[in-house]
Amino acid sequence: MTTVAEPAELLRRLRPDSVTHIERVPTRAGETVPWPNWVPDPLREAFAARGVTAPWRHQAEAANHAHAGRHVVVATGTASGKSMAYQLPALATMLEDPRATAIYLAPTKALAADQLRAVSSLDIDGVRPACYDGDTPREEREWIRQHSRFVLTNPDMLHHGILPGHAAWQTFLRRLRYVVVDECHTYRGVFGSHVAHVLRRLRRAAARYGRTPIFVLASATSGDPATSAKRLTGLVVEAVTEDASPRGGVTFALCEPPHVESVAAGSDAAPVRRSALRESADLLADAVVNGVRTLAFVRSRRGAEAVATMARRSLDEAVPGLGARVAAYRGGYLREERRELEAALHSGELLGLASTNALELGVDLVGLDAVVICGWPGTRASMWQQAGRAGRNGHEALAVLVARDDPLDTYLVHHPEALFGRPVEATVLDPANPYVLGPQLCSAAYEAPLTRADLPLFGPDAPAVLDELVAEGILRRRPSGWYWTGEGRPSVDLRGTGGLPVCVVEAATGRLLGTVDPGSSHFMVHTGAVYLHQGESYVVDTLDLDDAVALVHREEPEWSTHARDVTSLSVVSVRSYVDAGPVGLFFGDVDVTSQVVSYQRRRIGSGEVLGTWPLDLPTRELRTTAVWFTLSPQSLEAAGVDDVPGGLHAAEHAAIGLLPLVATCDRWDIGGLSTAAHPDTETPTVFVYDGHPGGAGFAERAYKIARSWLQATRDAIDGCTCETGCPSCVQSPKCGNGNNPLSKPDAVRVLDVVLASLPH
Repeated sequence: MTTVAEPAELLRRLRPDSVTHIERVPTRAGETVPWPNWVPDPLREAFAARGVTAPWRHQAEAANHAHAGRHVVVATGTASGKSMAYQLPALATMLEDPRATAIYLAPTKALAADQLRAVSSLDIDGVRPACYDGDTPREEREWIRQHSRFVLTNPDMLHHGILPGHAAWQTFLRRLRYVVVDECHTYRGVFGSHVAHVLRRLRRAAARYGRTPIFVLASATSGDPATSAKRLTGLVVEAVTEDASPRGGVTFALCEPPHVESVAAGSDAAPVRRSALRESADLLADAVVNGVRTLAFVRSRRGAEAVATMARRSLDEAVPGLGARVAAYRGGYLREERRELEAALHSGELLGLASTNALELGVDLVGLDAVVICGWPGTRASMWQQAGRAGRNGHEALAVLVARDDPLDTYLVHHPEALFGRPVEATVLDPANPYVLGPQLCSAAYEAPLTRADLPLFGPDAPAVLDELVAEGILRRRPSGWYWTGEGRPSVDLRGTGGLPVCVVEAATGRLLGTVDPGSSHFMVHTGAVYLHQGESYVVDTLDLDDAVALVHREEPEWSTHARDVTSLSVVSVRSYVDAGPVGLFFGDVDVTSQVVSYQRRRIGSGEVLGTWPLDLPTRELRTTAVWFTLSPQSLEAAGVDDVPGGLHAAEHAAIGLLPLVATCDRWDIGGLSTAAHPDTETPTVFVYDGHPGGAGFAERAYKIARSWLQATRDAIDGCTCETGCPSCVQSPKCGNGNNPLSKPDAVRVLDVVLASLPH
């Protein structure tokens, strides 16, 4: 296996003609400190046997906070050894107290399994670490409850399996000393808001058995980690942010695929760039040919499958059989498939892997040389996490960000100052969301009647939400507290996916291929949709929403499918607003009704639209939060806006595309609508709303920093080199109106009016 030592040489092999910027992240020396005097000798010896002779300064600082009884978050870079911040105090306590226990929470099963390997390798007597998740066989669960002192699990299992059955866990909870929350920056939006309450329920359950555990959180470098950790846990948390670990040099390249000839009729057709998926697949294939171990991160499950498939085909054409060294990895695979892929990547059997962000987190992938990031991953924190997968053995590494034909991607590869040398984002979550708080209070009441003393745990909005739940008959109020009235457990969807996953089943064999979350099913597995699984194409015969199953058959069509939807929106209430003369800026609650009505077939490679097919799917209704701005018709006329609907529509698309620059979301977390005369505002209006019930905090964040968000939006549109608008500025891949009407020049004029009116 060949490793290219010089990233600059590797970059020349990996299509340098599209590089817009190269950033050099220099090598950094590490700084060790002596072991804290409270670390017992057996633990020091266990780390020494693993090659760790002394901790990095940030590891010792965080561990000292935890050992002294202070909640702490360590927010340092990828591969900085954050796990030692919890391993030292937890394992030292377990050696001192043979009854002490700890619980570790990871956002993914892969990360929990990886951490299990790390803790087990220390071989500390009596700890008996074990994973307790949905993959744990039933016969092992009772043993874990009774004997394991270090349980590794995830928020879903804590919510569904441990807290509702806390009586069976009372011995463990009575001895609970530490709660570890790994990769806590991933708990954002609706999921993060739910997890915040799951952690509060864990605190409540532990207190019921006389324990107040110490929380140790680990995060990628993030903006204001202490505040984010406090919002997540409800506790005052110390922050350790100065990274003292060594780091190999990284060459970071920003790439923009070149334009291809448009297939649309007419000379004024919008220019189209080469697909980021195709570009990333070619980079992955080139790397594998040269023996360079490479991981390609792709935003979607479908995209990861497509990149792996295209890379395999290219490799097999060059060297028959070489395509077998590349695979896809994503959520929705069966457990056995995931474990096989992880083992093959560790062993080197696989040279290239196209993955969703399922492998972004702290899984120890030793020996990778390069990372290809197909499309902006949504946050600077994610970008650095993904880039940090390469170079873990201390060697020089290469990271390449390949821009999609998208306003934000285009903006970033031409504004590298927005990526490098700037702090990463603060994590956005909203535990006060009533659509989160209500179900979580029900879950808490199911576990044990809620008392007035419990309410401060759940925030100042808890009493009002409890009154609503009582009025609806969901909870019953008694002098001793609030009681759950249902027969079974409350139904709570932590990840905001909308219910049970849809099973994708091969009709001819009955084989389960994978699952799709219900929120995506209308778009991904509607009748006629192309579904990819491990490089093989399937076409959906029927989607049965009642039974949550999509039946598919094997087929290799020459086209891909793209669902289209229609949306309407009404204003429910205004929470806050800014009166800026001809411009109004608002934040409030809205009702959104949407329906997937058709899908297009587009020829693979060229993107040519082959036709549109109707769909008969039910409408979906959503009560959520939105930010919106209104403009007076007179101000638009004075600014020379000729095409008001087209200008507003184009500004809406670009604003949605640029919102992830200022909030920890991606454009699929949010939606929008624009109109020249909305019935509720009676003026030209642009709405951007959270795509989750009750909101996820993204629209509120946009409202608070509207000026910087809309300034970046305006600059992205104006700076694009196209003449009439393209996917890099104002066209949207999810537009239900087929990107019509759109007016790029008028979008700039609309935003100029807004920016001239809004206060600084």
